[in-house]
Amino acid sequence: MNTVKKPPAAQVRILEIHLEQVGQRIDNFLFSHLKGVPKSRIYRCLRRGEVRVNKSRITSSYRLQQGDQVRIPPLRVSHPPLKRPIAHFLLFLIKNSLLYEDKELLILDKPAGIPVHGGSGVSYGIIEVLRALRPEATFLELVHRLDRETSGCLMIAKTRGTLLTLQAMQQKQLIHKRYLALVKGRWRKNVQRVDLPLLKNISRSKERIVKVSPAGKPAASRFYPKLFYRDEATLVEVALETGRTHQIRVHATHLGHPLGGDEKYGDSTFNKRLRYLGLRRLFLHASQLIFTLPEGKKTIKTIAPLPEELNAVMEAYAIKIGTK
Repeated sequence: MNTVKKPPAAQVRILEIHLEQVGQRIDNFLFSHLKGVPKSRIYRCLRRGEVRVNKSRITSSYRLQQGDQVRIPPLRVSHPPLKRPIAHFLLFLIKNSLLYEDKELLILDKPAGIPVHGGSGVSYGIIEVLRALRPEATFLELVHRLDRETSGCLMIAKTRGTLLTLQAMQQKQLIHKRYLALVKGRWRKNVQRVDLPLLKNISRSKERIVKVSPAGKPAASRFYPKLFYRDEATLVEVALETGRTHQIRVHATHLGHPLGGDEKYGDSTFNKRLRYLGLRRLFLHASQLIFTLPEGKKTIKTIAPLPEELNAVMEAYAIKIGTK
């Protein structure tokens, strides 16, 4: 008679808390270690004392300390499958987009057209693909975000401590981000700082729209013209002082220089001209990240080369109308 082997019984686990986990709430810690277990079940374990810290009962709001011994009860974890399997070409693409990695951080050259995370009708994004590629990783979280249409440097933290450190550095403007964009018209000023508050709004079609408004949050960008295509277009480098949603796109459009390929804030005639030259995406690329980690650690400078499809558009533009 054939017998079906039962899966091995789940075991009690004792986990020691390390420096990068200090300060995290116990419920959030459990969510990350018990993916697939309903949150209601986790909270029930806390209430019943099945989860203990240093052999003592704790509440869900307890914040972890270095050296804490966390008892995790024998709960069976089931990882729900993705709604759609990740395509092999996408796994290969992300695997080969690595720009920098150490034990705390990795930086990818994000391809255009792929969201940074799943949601809103999208089964998966960069972070889900990366987790699928590295199932052994205990922590992988986005430090910041890029629009789906934007390519270039994207930071992913490998420890919670690194995530908190880099996010704090971003708030203090200690991470220097540079972008390349092709905008309509000839940029008249040599260097221009744009300080215009931005307000996020939702249109009737439930589309997220950002506009310049005194009621918005502070937003500052610096534009540096790099190459002129006569009076038709300008390749600009943009340095961000803040990181608001659609900041570069809205600031540039407000000044009368919409980005090429921008279907939301752009100029339809300019976009049509660029499509004729081969542009099939937003011409916006996160080209550089420069920052120095605290406590005397090394300076990290990462450069993502301009993608081939954007280089091809620039070459076609130069052939058609020339520069200067």
